[in-house]
Amino acid sequence: MERLIELYRHYKGEEPAATEQMAGAGSNRSYFRITAKDGSTLVGVIGTSREENHAFVYLSRHFEHRRLPVPRVFAVSDDEMCYLQEDLGSLSLFDALRGGREAGGRYNQREKKLLVETIRQLPNIQVRGARELEWDNCYPQPEFDADSVLFDLNYFKYCFLKPAGIDFHELKLEANFRLFAKDLTEENYETFLYRDFQARNVMLKTDADGSSDGSPYFIDFQGGRRGPFYYDLASFLWQASARYSHKLRRELVYEYYNSLRNYIEVPSVRHFVGRLSLFVLFRTMQVLGAYGFRGYFERKQHFIDSIPPAIHNLRELLELDAFPYPYMMSVLRRLTELPRFAMQEEIVNERADGYKTSESDVYKAHPNDGPATFSKYDGQGPLVVRVFSFSYHKGIPEDESGNGGGYVFDCRSTHNPGRYEPYKKLTGLDEPVIRFLEDDGEILTFLSHVYELADAHVERYVERGFTSLMFSFGCTGGQHRSVYSAQHLAEHINKKYGVEVRVCHREQNIAETLPAR
Repeated sequence: MERLIELYRHYKGEEPAATEQMAGAGSNRSYFRITAKDGSTLVGVIGTSREENHAFVYLSRHFEHRRLPVPRVFAVSDDEMCYLQEDLGSLSLFDALRGGREAGGRYNQREKKLLVETIRQLPNIQVRGARELEWDNCYPQPEFDADSVLFDLNYFKYCFLKPAGIDFHELKLEANFRLFAKDLTEENYETFLYRDFQARNVMLKTDADGSSDGSPYFIDFQGGRRGPFYYDLASFLWQASARYSHKLRRELVYEYYNSLRNYIEVPSVRHFVGRLSLFVLFRTMQVLGAYGFRGYFERKQHFIDSIPPAIHNLRELLELDAFPYPYMMSVLRRLTELPRFAMQEEIVNERADGYKTSESDVYKAHPNDGPATFSKYDGQGPLVVRVFSFSYHKGIPEDESGNGGGYVFDCRSTHNPGRYEPYKKLTGLDEPVIRFLEDDGEILTFLSHVYELADAHVERYVERGFTSLMFSFGCTGGQHRSVYSAQHLAEHINKKYGVEVRVCHREQNIAETLPAR
């Protein structure tokens, strides 16, 4: 600590007015906010590895030269064991997204805007940041290669797989690891691989008065190296604790793909999808290894808390059944089936779309679904489902198909946000109403019964080849509870069964078709 203060004195020419240690996470570095007599602040860093510190300082100065959004480094000690950097404030993207995570993955428009801006900036640092970069300054190695892949896979094996008590054949698993490593490194890249790109490592720069324009700044890139851009995208969007919905992931991948096109010639959508899926699997195994070491061996609780959602991500990936590593896949399946990794249904299955997926939902690369998406269920039946919201004052919607029948659900037994002034001019499509209903919880219990009934009916109609099914939700004004319920049932059916769903919010004159998948 004294050497850091000495560095500050040498840089500023005065004693600091105050020094406060900042909270750390998974890093072995110590951070201190140092306040000057005029109230300005810097961040002092004390590291445990000279090479790691050197990598950060070099990369930070290189990125600053390329005019990329990173903290400036002002002074470095002679032994490179401590340095002073720009204070970006205390608001990370992870903190700014807390509301969406706590709402089960339902992110509001402000939060989505932050995610979009961040993911659009990622190719900027990956491509422009790589130009004229001297890779030998990277730590612990200059590039992503088969050896680094095998290191991470063995890290997973020894820090997670073995402690979990899974028996496996060493030689068979190693053979699949080597094949996996070969596939991951078969293409050459002249791009910067951030390697630990996650919401905790994105800061939203704040001024002294606490204000922020929401512009993302990137930190903790000292482990970066030359490598494939897919890795960072997988790292960010499949972060275990983020609970991004499948729909939101698709949107963010689309934003990334379009942004990347501004910098390089991009691969075809099909190629992009295939490569991304490999890196999602690899990144999931890599972080489980890190969680095992940091959680089980170092006893850091937030890493232990991250294990169940990461296992859930792995479970979903295995349902792809698209990876050519049979023995490795069998080992991973046995891992996900361990009772200790069973997760509460309401935690892992709740998505930002407001529906619950089942473990039988499958993902597959879909060439018509936009860049690098993973779409649900490959059924392509002739059934068309129509879902309405309506006001009972204006009558129940008519069935124009001529078949008659269908379901009408009365939402008026649930808590009505329309009784409160802040929500009167909003609808069940608006974020404040959505959060009101979900925080209250009555609508979720109501819909859980609706989903069970609707699922059984849709499955039977698909089996019998029927072409039309209708659901209607009514409430007093046809504005809040019925709109929320109709929209969520429509998305639930479309995503789970892949059939075409036409949703109509009659009183808002809003109609949307969710196409068959």
